Amino acid sequence: MSLDEQEPTIDTPDGPMAAFCAGPGETSAVPRPGIVLLMDAFGLTPHLRGVARRLAAEGHVVLAPDLYHREPGRRTFGYDDEDEAMQLMHRLDLAGGLERDLRAALAWLAARPGVRADRIGVAGFGLGGGVAFYAAIALSDQLAAAAGVYGIVPNAWLERVDEIRVPLLLLFGGLDPYVPLGRIAQIKLRLAEAGKDAEVVVYREADHGFFCDESDAYDAAAAQDAWRQVRDFFARVLSTS
Repeated sequence: MSLDEQEPTIDTPDGPMAAFCAGPGETSAVPRPGIVLLMDAFGLTPHLRGVARRLAAEGHVVLAPDLYHREPGRRTFGYDDEDEAMQLMHRLDLAGGLERDLRAALAWLAARPGVRADRIGVAGFGLGGGVAFYAAIALSDQLAAAAGVYGIVPNAWLERVDEIRVPLLLLFGGLDPYVPLGRIAQIKLRLAEAGKDAEVVVYREADHGFFCDESDAYDAAAAQDAWRQVRDFFARVLSTS
């Protein structure tokens, strides 16, 4: 499938936000579902753009916003620049500026010609996986689904799972030091107690970052299955048929 790609600038209450957008290139009479793809701590990397293209090839219009847009200077890092990337990540205002960014990204995508505004999901990895969970809480009225891959879920968010109104897919590595097995069990139990449409998948031998083939933690088998899980999840919940 040929893809259309662009580098839009999205207006937010805190200034312009750069982004990458990819979608099916052929014309279609049927509007496409959309996905807001949220970056990990390393920014709007070539790897993330590649994931956007893979999702676009499945028939979605995918928007990946630069959540570091408020930062001067360098905002994208190699996977060996963890310290510098983490400094920027820890400066993010998760419940303030970041929520405004999410709303702006969703509004831009929903207004794009050829996108089904009622069929927009959110997905993310690492930092973005946690933010995808937060989006399912705070923005359920604007979303159709959320998928998070090895995202950290703070207690304050876990206490708000009753607010989730969309199907949720969460994928974790069993060797992840940031989200250990005990924490994953807590997340799974809380979602079950709240009666949410949520699936939690654990790859027992995988570490944090297992999906990224540019990371030392890359696990080919886990990444392949995780891609299948994410692809099939969005094909099911964002179907326009």
